[in-house]
Amino acid sequence: MMSGYSWFEGIPFPAIWFQKEIMEDVRNKFVMKEEDLIILTYPKSGTNWLIEIVCLIQTKGDPKWIQSVPNWERSPWLESENGYPVLIHKEGPRLITSHLPIHLFSKSFFSSKAKVIYLIRNPRDVLVSGYFFLDKLNPGKNPESLGTYLEWFLKGNGEYPVKYRR
Repeated sequence: MMSGYSWFEGIPFPAIWFQKEIMEDVRNKFVMKEEDLIILTYPKSGTNWLIEIVCLIQTKGDPKWIQSVPNWERSPWLESENGYPVLIHKEGPRLITSHLPIHLFSKSFFSSKAKVIYLIRNPRDVLVSGYFFLDKLNPGKNPESLGTYLEWFLKGNGEYPVKYRR
């Protein structure tokens, strides 16, 4: 299951979307702005739904922006190789999305006044959503059953296997 993943600080990230250098820059060099709003979620917890809701709130319910701009452009992923360059050059208030655990998050966040919306979903729902997402995505080795996926999930190696450690 772990082929196709890059390891950073003991956590596997899909190599197709993430690079170690960017992860290091996010943590050590990325500067949070006071007006930033961060959507922080565990994978498969409703991230895209939340992006849509926040964007509708920001536009006072006007769907034109949402219908014309993809969510990855409205709220780029901080840790992704596509989102990071956009965010470092973006002017004004930024809507940022991330799945990063707190110990890998930008150090500048902790001294800023940036706001965070942290979304939590029932782990059973995350498990089922991750299992079917992984089956459709087919990034490499897929679990033969939900039981196998449950074992991976409990070890911290679920769909976008991010192990949150204390």
